[in-house]
This record gives sequence, C-alpha cells and structure tokens, in this order.
Amino acid sequence: MTTLARSDRRLGAEAALADFQADLERRLAAALWLEDERHIDPVWSRALVELRSYAVRPAKRVRPTLLTVGWALATGELAQGIPEGVRQFGAGLELLHTFMLVHDDVADRAPTRRGGPALHRLLGPDKVGEDLAVVLGDHLYARALELMLTSGLPGSVAATRYFLTVCRHTAAGQYLDLELSRSPLGEVSLFQALKVATLKTAKYGFVAPLVAGAMLGGGSPELLEALERVGRPAGLAFQLQDDLIGLFGDDAVAGKDGGGDYAEGKRTFPVLAAWTRADTLGRRRLQALWARADRTGPALADARNEVQRHGGVDATRRVITRITRQAARAAQALPGDPLAKALLQGLVEKLVRRAA
Repeated sequence: MTTLARSDRRLGAEAALADFQADLERRLAAALWLEDERHIDPVWSRALVELRSYAVRPAKRVRPTLLTVGWALATGELAQGIPEGVRQFGAGLELLHTFMLVHDDVADRAPTRRGGPALHRLLGPDKVGEDLAVVLGDHLYARALELMLTSGLPGSVAATRYFLTVCRHTAAGQYLDLELSRSPLGEVSLFQALKVATLKTAKYGFVAPLVAGAMLGGGSPELLEALERVGRPAGLAFQLQDDLIGLFGDDAVAGKDGGGDYAEGKRTFPVLAAWTRADTLGRRRLQALWARADRTGPALADARNEVQRHGGVDATRRVITRITRQAARAAQALPGDPLAKALLQGLVEKLVRRAA
C-alpha cells in the first residue's frame, strides 16, 4: 500500500471517529426523550430534563470510543464508517456508565461530577436528593440495556452479557473501596489497592469496552485475549493517575473534587505507597490524618504534604510509567488493522497522560 493510500485511510478513520463522537452526543440526548413516558406526570418530565442535562455534560466518552476501536480491530472497516448498530450500542454503553457514576457519587457523597454538581446534589437536600438520584440511575440502567440489546448486531447479546459480568466485578471493587476506607492504613495492602483499581477501572473501563467491541465485530478468541492484555495495564495506569487527581488534582481540570478521595478517606495507591515508605513517626501522621472526622481545608494540605514527602507520588508515577509501557507493547503486538492499532495506542497514551 502506498504512503498516500495509508494517509487517506488514516484520515478516513479519524473522520469516522470524529463523526461517531459527534453522533454519540446527539444520541445521548435523544435516548432520554421517550414517547411512552411523555405523559406519565409533569414531576417525572421535570426529572428527565435534569437527567438529560446531566447525561450530556462534556466528558471523555472513553468507553464508546474504545468499543469502536475494538470493533475496528476485529473488522478492519473503520475507514469505511461505523455502522448504526455499533453507534447505538455505544450510546447504551455510555448511559450504562452514567448510571454507574450516579450511584457511585451517592455512595461516595461526591459533590461534583463532570464540571457541575453531582446529580443527587441537583435533586434535593441530603437523603431526598440521594434517593431520587438512585431512582434515576435505575432508569438509566434500564434504558442502557434497551439500547445495547436492540442494536441489531449478531454479537450484541453476547457482548451485553459479557459487559454485565464485568459490571458485577466492578460492584465488588466498589464495595471493597468503600469497606477498606474504614480500615487503618496499616491493615490495607498495596495489593488490595491494585485489586480495587483493576476491578473498578481496568476491567470495566478499558478491557470490557475493547473486548465487547471486538465481539460485536466477530473478533477471534486470540484478538479478545490480546485486547485484555492491552486493557488491563492501560486501565490500571489510568486509575493510578486518577488516584493522584483524587488527592492532588485541580477541580477545574479534573471536573470533580480534587481532594475528594481524601475527604472520603479512600485508601488509594499513593497513600499506601507513602505508608509503606514512611518511618514510624510518618506512619502515625498519616494514620492520624486519615482517621480524622474532618478531612478538609488544612487537613487536606497536610495530607498532600505527607504523601508527597514519603514518596507516595513518585512511587505511583513510576508504576504508571512501567505499566503504560507494558500496555504500549501489548498494543503493538495486537493482530488486526494496523490503523486501528495506531489509533488505540494514541488513545491510551492520551488518556493515561492527561493533566493531573
């Protein structure tokens, strides 16, 4: 193939992805305008307006994009355009993710999401807003499955079943994350922190959309296994970067509370890496900071200083660098369309290296 032909294919693939992402935004808004719900009650109609506004906030749309790349690796047809079924499945996948965010924010008592108030903060004070957000999350879950299962692709049922299996594991990761936040730092291991990151992000956020996309495209078992080898380290690197954002991030950049992980007492990798490297006095300081009832203001500044001083940030960045390289090597070794492979490598690099 000539250089010009390769260039034309790449431009075609990039244009197809850009069109997919623009179309996704339209689909997300349209998916929550439902004829059979128009006349249920004005109260419900107002709730759906809030839900639509929340669902279409600017976001990375990581999972639908990875789904499309997985499909492209299986079919080699990205430059020819993305079919209707993949577009609809991708919209359903994004709504499923939005459902997870709504429930996670209630569990974490998170104040913000995607640059605005968390949904439960919009809907009412304290318990009332939380209850209403949980119900709207349930609605999102049902609507997501409707879209995924009716996408018309031969592999849609198998891909949906696979993704729901991963969601069960994600629930286990979220449970561990919340439960471990009640344990003393010395009783939580780095291995457990990595397990939570793998279950909550690596499998759910990276492996599952890549593999599901390849399933929609009729990908071989060898391709599915190879995509898992890319997604696990890439997703883990993404989560470790997110752990840094959750403690040190700028709210305006992160789109959520930059000190939220400390406010919720999360036992994330940077914190535990600092604990393992600290002397006795340093461990006492860390434990006292994470045991505080009020973890805001000066306490947050002290927590950041202690984690930085005891090497938690540097240790986390070293792991991110190592496993990002692992993901890059695995992506290079992927079978399938070289163009889709290059797009996946660029996407992984961009996601992992995003500003903290």
